[in-house]
Amino acid sequence: MQTSPDPSSRSARPPTAVRRGGAIVALEGLGAIVIAVVLWFHAAGGADESFISSYGTGAWFAILGAGVLAGGLALITGRRWGRAIAVVAQILLIPVAFALLTDSGQPQYGAPLLIVVIIVLVLLFSPSSVRWLAADYAPDAEPDDIPPDVVEKPKPKS
Repeated sequence: MQTSPDPSSRSARPPTAVRRGGAIVALEGLGAIVIAVVLWFHAAGGADESFISSYGTGAWFAILGAGVLAGGLALITGRRWGRAIAVVAQILLIPVAFALLTDSGQPQYGAPLLIVVIIVLVLLFSPSSVRWLAADYAPDAEPDDIPPDVVEKPKPKS
């Protein structure tokens, strides 16, 4: 006997696309934190012209990196609020990638960054990701209206 899934039993586990996008975003946040630490060591070694330059830039990278890391981890663990952080971070990285490709003359960094940004945006706006996000906004939906990939499947009893 098979019963329709209960809408209140929606899985907290996001689709694979969201988890993969979240993992990439978490790595971006971790990368920013690593850059912050490098800048702080650079400043502590006395290699900086002004005192505030590396420390201030390092603090900026640490704060933003921590936020992006939190957003990525939120997506991996099924918290929908992480998607907003991830999407905004990717949108802000697009001009950085283009600047690296053109004005900075460093396409070896700009091209891979742009590819990663596009991959993350495709993952976060894939149909399964959008259905997963929208499922939280349809609490009164009938069980048959909810896509099967956003509903926890009942486990067979042994």
